[in-house]
Amino acid sequence: MERPSLEINLPDTHEEGKLYVVDSLNNLNKLNVCPDGSQHALDEEEDTSGTGENTAGSNIRNQCLFFITFILTLIVSLALVSFVIFLIIQTRNKMDQISSRLISEKKNIEELKKMNNMILKHLNQSGIKE
Repeated sequence: MERPSLEINLPDTHEEGKLYVVDSLNNLNKLNVCPDGSQHALDEEEDTSGTGENTAGSNIRNQCLFFITFILTLIVSLALVSFVIFLIIQTRNKMDQISSRLISEKKNIEELKKMNNMILKHLNQSGIKE
């Protein structure tokens, strides 16, 4: 589907220049031949052809995806670390409570031992023997 109006006699240039001119003519031909509705189909074909334009967009998309994943991972890690710190503090508070209870019970047991010894001494002094 070439149009005669698009045929141009190209001067002899280097290979890169020829490729650039041919690529430009192909793009111009696609714009002239295809109506607006079918341009989307051509864009999809160009995306799958791997010309390099799609890879730049894909790289940017991949970088954004990586960045978002990295940020989410940091947020989840921060939440987990905060939860662990909270659990450590709660455990320490409980251990402090248990420790203070044990100390008070130890004092009570020592007082009971002293009272028991005093009662035994008093019983021994009064002469009541078993």
